[in-house]
Amino acid sequence: MLIRRAFDICVKKQHVFKSVVSSPHSTLSPFNLEGGGGAILKSLSTNVYENLAVEDWIHDNIDLQGKNILFLWRNSSAVVIGRHQNPWQECNLKLMREHGIQLARRRSGGGTVYHDMGNINMTFFTTKKKYDRMKNLNMITKSLNKLRPQMDVRPTERLDLLLNGHFKVSGTAAKLGRTNAYHHCTLLCNSDRALLSSVLKSPCQGLKSNATPSVPSPVKNLLEEDPTLDCGIIMDSIVTEYTKQYGLDHHIILIEPKDEATLPGISKMTQDLQTWEWVFGKTPKFSVSTSFKLGYRLSSAMVTLSIDVKNGIIDSCNIKLPQHWLPSEMCEHLASHLIGSKFCPSETTRLTSALLRTCPQNEELHHKWNILCENVASVM
Repeated sequence: MLIRRAFDICVKKQHVFKSVVSSPHSTLSPFNLEGGGGAILKSLSTNVYENLAVEDWIHDNIDLQGKNILFLWRNSSAVVIGRHQNPWQECNLKLMREHGIQLARRRSGGGTVYHDMGNINMTFFTTKKKYDRMKNLNMITKSLNKLRPQMDVRPTERLDLLLNGHFKVSGTAAKLGRTNAYHHCTLLCNSDRALLSSVLKSPCQGLKSNATPSVPSPVKNLLEEDPTLDCGIIMDSIVTEYTKQYGLDHHIILIEPKDEATLPGISKMTQDLQTWEWVFGKTPKFSVSTSFKLGYRLSSAMVTLSIDVKNGIIDSCNIKLPQHWLPSEMCEHLASHLIGSKFCPSETTRLTSALLRTCPQNEELHHKWNILCENVASVM
């Protein structure tokens, strides 16, 4: 949906930000925040890459001096890793592919989180000098306490939110630029906890990395504590508290992340976040050393696999198998051709399929080769 109406910033003595939304389906253009005050924005998109791009666009393009912006957004199923994390270490990529769950790397640090429509994302934009994560978390807990006084939600020293002193309901991360900053956090309302638990559990064995690891925590949905709640009620309560804190009108500006007229350059920012080079290629270098058993008819053998990966590209590879099961030159041939390719199952499958044509014309060797290649690809 294109943005159809313009809005003005009315600056009064209290520096109050005002906007007029003509209908629930309209948005405001151009994105003009001159003067003091602030704004509450809500995305019309549920695409994780588009919403992450909006965060970065605001951070890079808006002068936040004297302004506070709250950006509310929800995503379809996605796993979002921190800027300095390793996706093979953090999540079950095979399961995510099977379920059509997107993987995104954000530009802030912190750990890995699962998003779906039962999770609320909030981004608090301020100048770097005004950046205060605990202030934001206290505002959220205050809004929840007003909504349900009996609900025990409190911030921790790690800047998470805990329910009943034990269950994590919010993860938090931040990006601090030269002059601007943003703090974003999740809020588990009614997420699929079974899927969350499954996709945030890596099956990768023997992985060694200096990437920032996530800290596992028990989680719980707010709706499990109080089924009368929903995402809409919770968001409205947060908006109410935010407007009181900063003296704003209770107006939510709906924004369309695809609209280049309002957000010039947003399309490229969205595309950049989806590239393999960003999502996987920005992974700090790591190694995988593992072994597994291969079987063909009545014969079996143990294979040892060692791979070094740099920028998502295989830097070195060593495959060892007993000579009697598969000739060593075939293993060396595979290992040498994997070097320089992406640490990626689909690329490995394409590569090995092409190499198969160069193998000796022997049915047993072909089957064993395929079994080896499938198992090597499964590590990725």
